[in-house]
Amino acid sequence: MLVGGAFGAGGTRSGEVVFNTSMTGYQEILTDPSYYGQIVNMTSPQIGNYGVNPEDTEGSRPWVKGLVIKELARRHSNYRATISLEDYLSENDIVAIQGVDTRALTKKLRVEGALRGVITTEIDDPAECVRQARAVPSMVGADLVQRVAPTDTYRWTEGLGPPFAPSRPAPTAPRRVVAIDCGIKRSILRRLVDLGCEVRAMPPTSSVEQVLEDKPDGVLIGNGPGDPAAVHYAVALLGGLIGRVPIFGICLGHQLLAIALGAESFKLKFGHRGANQPVRNLTTGRVEITSQNHGFAISTKSLGVVGAVPTHINLNDQTLEGFVHREMPILAVQYHPEAGPGPHDATYLFDCFATMMSTGRAPTGEEMANAQSLMLRRRRGASG
Repeated sequence: MLVGGAFGAGGTRSGEVVFNTSMTGYQEILTDPSYYGQIVNMTSPQIGNYGVNPEDTEGSRPWVKGLVIKELARRHSNYRATISLEDYLSENDIVAIQGVDTRALTKKLRVEGALRGVITTEIDDPAECVRQARAVPSMVGADLVQRVAPTDTYRWTEGLGPPFAPSRPAPTAPRRVVAIDCGIKRSILRRLVDLGCEVRAMPPTSSVEQVLEDKPDGVLIGNGPGDPAAVHYAVALLGGLIGRVPIFGICLGHQLLAIALGAESFKLKFGHRGANQPVRNLTTGRVEITSQNHGFAISTKSLGVVGAVPTHINLNDQTLEGFVHREMPILAVQYHPEAGPGPHDATYLFDCFATMMSTGRAPTGEEMANAQSLMLRRRRGASG
């Protein structure tokens, strides 16, 4: 049992305890719907030093069950901040604890794997905390998408604000994209808008006919929480769309696409969570530093028998991080190319999606390399 000082809201929450290695980006982590059902342990020692602002939220509210940190900044300083982290958590009913040895907790999670836990300001009895932690349902087999996904279709028109907006020419005819919202991050939708797309977001319970109603040029299925193998309705939806429209999968979307093709998923010991995860692009040989948040992965062996080709691997544990299909317009990555938060090394993948919508096939290695080079030239131009 770890004891520290409470901040944020009071109460008792339970969930899967995981760690995130990001040094910044706590606001995006808190509001990412993929963290639903989890208590997040931040490995960076000081959190809260730049406060919270309304522009960087990735969802309608914070979705984490609890937050564990070493030290809360006594004051925040940033011209964009409108509220302190402590007040933000209090207003949104999120229980948090500081003064904890987060390094020791991270080491335990690395050895034991992600654990079920309880964070409380009310219970003094360690035995009762253990009893409640043992009662937390396993993440395996958990369909948590239904807890965060919308029930209605909506249009998204907001793009990235300066200084993050890319300097790319607008397409002569806007592409229509349907985004399947399993808990999709707002940064993904903003990237699509800045790609020149008209974006309609739809629930994962939608029918194939509803998705194709607007005659989209492409479909993007994004991130979300829980076990991908439990989200049968989204897998069935993708199964009906495969081969009929170009599809780009991100994070949970990557897993759901692979399962729809016939591949198998499995639970990682402690997952990949942080904005500093190294990934090798097998088509270009370049290493990308990426933002990630997932506790499940796709078996590379099973992927090979369904007509898909790996394009990216994780350099820490060699797990699959991306694939394309040999015959159909399918592109998928396990990490977050939208960089919210995180490095911008992989934003070129949105240009690859645009190419796929234009050509009707998965991007080639040469096209990926060209998109990466163009991204780097734009970045150099933007920096002066």
